[in-house]
Amino acid sequence: MSETAEEAAPPEAFEIPGKDGLSIRGERYLAESPIGTVFVCHGFKGFAHWGFFPYVAQSLARSGLNAVTFDFSGSGIGPDRESFTQPEAFSTNTFARELDDLENLLDYARRSSWIDEKFGLFGHSRGGGTSILFAGADRSDVTALVTWAAISHVNRWSADDALDWRRRGFREVVNSRTGETLLLGTDLLDEVEAHLNTKVNILAAATKVKAPWLIGHGTADETVPHSEAEELHQRSAAVSSLRLVEGGNHGFGAVHPLTEAPPLLDRVVNETVKFFVDHAAE
Repeated sequence: MSETAEEAAPPEAFEIPGKDGLSIRGERYLAESPIGTVFVCHGFKGFAHWGFFPYVAQSLARSGLNAVTFDFSGSGIGPDRESFTQPEAFSTNTFARELDDLENLLDYARRSSWIDEKFGLFGHSRGGGTSILFAGADRSDVTALVTWAAISHVNRWSADDALDWRRRGFREVVNSRTGETLLLGTDLLDEVEAHLNTKVNILAAATKVKAPWLIGHGTADETVPHSEAEELHQRSAAVSSLRLVEGGNHGFGAVHPLTEAPPLLDRVVNETVKFFVDHAAE
């Protein structure tokens, strides 16, 4: 795959309402003779137009699968689809909100006849964690799951950090791409503390995933250690395949904007697309 996202046909844009007056904005990348549909979930501080997401979607569409990319309503990304112009949405985002967004999007897709019933699900990093929670909730409509660099647990801070977060009422998050500082309120902290062993237990959800699952992770991931992929595979060995990518970082070499796909990314995309195509009709 040498074609970049910019060289492919433009997708169809959509916007649907989320909770609290926020919107779920995204695109549909259409295949000529589709054999299925894949929904693509970005991660923390991510967005649908970042780096490899359009490239993955275009690659799926070229291989016969419609692809739907979108910004979670709590991503903080505004109507320009590039900038964090909705900091209050980012501040209050939670896993529960992301799961609601995904359910709302699927309902909309069914009402709009984008899908009949079944679909594939792709998630990167925290979006991988959200996808696992979703697919592990006794879903029979997910035909295939692919996660890249997925988190295996939601509590990603120390006890001291949590105390400071609670005391101040917010946590500062630096966006390494832009250098801006975003504030994260206590909604996520509240959720994790209340539901760590239940609703947001990713490892527990992994044991309940029924769909064929490809777990991709770079051995040089600087953000999420590849040991988390091994944990996920251990919990889901009956349905999952683990692919540790030697030398791969958190984005498999992708940058933003992506003007040319590096060979490592191409290899992971190729395997991902093949996995979805192989399981599209299940």
